[in-house]
Amino acid sequence: MKKCMFVILAMILATSTVFGAGDPESGKGDKPYIAVVSKGEQHDFWQQVRRGAVDASGDFDVAITFEGPPSESDVQIQVEMLNNAIAKAPVAIALAALDTTSVIDQLTELQSKGIPVVGFDSGVPDAPAGSIVANASTNNYAAAGVAAEKMFEIIESDISAATVSNPVKIVVMNQDAAGESLLSRGKGFRDTMVTLIDEQTSLSRSDIAVIGNPAYIAADSPTRGRKVFIEMIVPASAANTDAAAASSAMLNKVDDDSILGVFCSNEATAKGILAATNDGADLATMYDIVVIGYDAGAGQKNAVRKGLFAGSITQDPYSIGYKAVELSYKAYMGEAVSDVDTGAKYYTAMNMDDADIAPLLYD
Repeated sequence: MKKCMFVILAMILATSTVFGAGDPESGKGDKPYIAVVSKGEQHDFWQQVRRGAVDASGDFDVAITFEGPPSESDVQIQVEMLNNAIAKAPVAIALAALDTTSVIDQLTELQSKGIPVVGFDSGVPDAPAGSIVANASTNNYAAAGVAAEKMFEIIESDISAATVSNPVKIVVMNQDAAGESLLSRGKGFRDTMVTLIDEQTSLSRSDIAVIGNPAYIAADSPTRGRKVFIEMIVPASAANTDAAAASSAMLNKVDDDSILGVFCSNEATAKGILAATNDGADLATMYDIVVIGYDAGAGQKNAVRKGLFAGSITQDPYSIGYKAVELSYKAYMGEAVSDVDTGAKYYTAMNMDDADIAPLLYD
């Protein structure tokens, strides 16, 4: 046990990085110290979060540490990182928790001491009331709505021509039916597409049916229409093989179901459709469908660049890191803070190399 704890602490010290003047290690630096504890550190996404946090530390004249475990399954290592940060007497903490239940005691302690905690990225879901003062994260519902808008622009005429005898379908691929981020994305795309069809075509809500996984069908979702079907698909599991299998099954029905477009709500589902289409090559030759993704892995970026995907949504990890530190500083200063949507951008082959997009396209 002692050896195990030594290894954990060694990893913490190896991955923790101090930015800004002062001495956070002693808690007595000449600048306020803010601890930023992320879900990870190696992925390009987290490196962009780090970059934003570091820039904010300079703009707000604070010292920060930025650290995260080697992988997003290393819950205990993250807990020890949080404990280590608390021991340095920070004025505030920014936290993207791997497991809320594992940090309940720390959140309770910080709240009792009046040390504000800001959630970032996926934040700290279901945290005790009042323990998280604000969140800096992507509004996944709104971001997926942008994907629906972009797809609608391309397929609007085909939707308008739909009839009961010649219906059309739009598919939403969701990795699972449990994660809040993915649920929000699926629902955001669904609701925006329904609204666009209702308001901008000759069709109405009564012509639409949302079908598929029940977790993605709201009580007020239209379900009786027979002209436009919006199918919410969830693979058997989050495994790459199941994502590819679900995509293959869907693609086998493109002609019979008159599928116009597919929204892949995360990198895993984007990889699934790429695996099912010979790295996307078959999308150009075998299927007349519009595909829009979410996130920015290497395969997905390549598909966008080649025009195999119409485009994809990318989060703004730089802004997530920047706003996490900004909110933490403002909360420490006693300012009123509230949740911040750190935004998302739609990238295509035409704009993915632009200065405001390229840094956000992490692998």
